[in-house]
Amino acid sequence: MSVINIQAQLNLLGLSKENSGTKIGNSTIKGDGIIPSHSPVDGSLIGSVDTTTKEGYQAVMKSAEEAFQSWRVTPAPLRGEIVRQFGERLRTLKAPLGALVSYEMGKSLQEGLGEVQEMIDICDFAVGLSRQLHGLTMHSERPGHRMYEQYHPLGIVGIISAFNFPVAVWSWNTALAMICGDVCVWKPSEKTPLCGVACQKILADVLEENNIHAGVSSLINGNYTVGEWMTEDPRMALISATGSIRMGKIVAQKVAARLGKSLLELGGNNAIIVTPDADLKMTLMGAVFGAVGTAGQRCTSTRRLIVHSSKYEAVKEALIKAYGQLKIGNPLDATMHMGPLIDTDSVNNYLNAIEKAKAEGGKVIVSGGVLEGGAYSSGCYVKPAIIEAENHFDIVQEETFAPILYLIKYEGELHNAIGIQNGVKQGLSSAIMTNNLREAEAFLSVAGSDCGIANVNIGTSGAEIGGAFGGEKETGGGRESGSDAWKVYMRRQTNTINYTAELPLAQGITFDL
Repeated sequence: MSVINIQAQLNLLGLSKENSGTKIGNSTIKGDGIIPSHSPVDGSLIGSVDTTTKEGYQAVMKSAEEAFQSWRVTPAPLRGEIVRQFGERLRTLKAPLGALVSYEMGKSLQEGLGEVQEMIDICDFAVGLSRQLHGLTMHSERPGHRMYEQYHPLGIVGIISAFNFPVAVWSWNTALAMICGDVCVWKPSEKTPLCGVACQKILADVLEENNIHAGVSSLINGNYTVGEWMTEDPRMALISATGSIRMGKIVAQKVAARLGKSLLELGGNNAIIVTPDADLKMTLMGAVFGAVGTAGQRCTSTRRLIVHSSKYEAVKEALIKAYGQLKIGNPLDATMHMGPLIDTDSVNNYLNAIEKAKAEGGKVIVSGGVLEGGAYSSGCYVKPAIIEAENHFDIVQEETFAPILYLIKYEGELHNAIGIQNGVKQGLSSAIMTNNLREAEAFLSVAGSDCGIANVNIGTSGAEIGGAFGGEKETGGGRESGSDAWKVYMRRQTNTINYTAELPLAQGITFDL
């Protein structure tokens, strides 16, 4: 087994055993508590960050307000140039940052490198977008008038990210916010704080080299209390939060109470529908990667496989065989298919979910369990499980962040399967496996999938930068990344210009003086 020297990679990123968790650009502000970061790979203490004090938070916000004044009037293409340089720096540091993601979070090295590539891709997208922040010209009902709309920078964007994509989600928000003229304050997950420190340094170096105000990008760290400072702060023009539905509801209420703006990316309970016309090989590849990739800790992970009765036994047999070939171990070893869960709390949630499924009548066809001893000494490695279940089971209705796949049979027409798929409170990602054009189009129609993402002949997991990412229902309704997701980071303004010497009033109203 060839495993990467992780310490050498950490050194390249400028990480120490003890790191400041409060940063304005590269400037540090002393914190008070400590967040240790233990790797789920081997249980080792990677390093620690100190937590942000209320005084430190106020200093960050003061700097962000100052930075916004100059950054907002910087021409958008010049803002794009800074993001371009950030993307180039990420290309240089892709290997060490990808290794850190893998080691601190537990996803495979290939996935860690892939996540950094997502950062690079969103930078490329944002650079082009910096010259395309278009408004719209409209015809006025009044003669001699011209009407148009334009988009202006919004202000300070607060970013709260999750552990499962500890660098990509931040970059989706930051790259777009920056070209839109906003400044960013980021609170990364307490479970992956070193990824936050590493990313902040990379961007801060670019800002410093270009004499850009350091407050354009800041870092804070801490528990939910620090998050509350952000959500309750009227200076935060937008809160972009990624996490659980429970967390999202708290954030949404806090921000709404001050009539602020929020962008929510919450839970998924994603399904693949397998019709009689499905290609079995493609189904297998999409379902297995969707279920076990990142150890089932993607928001787009495949949770449910809804299979027509005519294909059910064949799919079931193929899945059992495929799962028997999976290699579980150190994610820095490229020969492994699956690494660990993020921590032992997640392991307990995984075990509890299996027991709840069994108690509700689920039949385990691929047994789960915790792997022990030797390379599994961190206690975070589990075996992926497959359970025959019914969609109405309470546990099936919930999102368990772990490699558990529920196998569900459907009978009759496609609309029966669509009903099962849509019959959960989450609405993030969905897929159908079919070679039947009518089935594919029905799935994509208004009467089809109710999810923000609907795929044909690819799995639920994975999203391209060019498309807007997000979901409906209790997934939160937010959109990040591609398409016109940039508009949430800006304020829209409608303008009317009268180029005559007359002042006709709207709706033909007369007002003689």
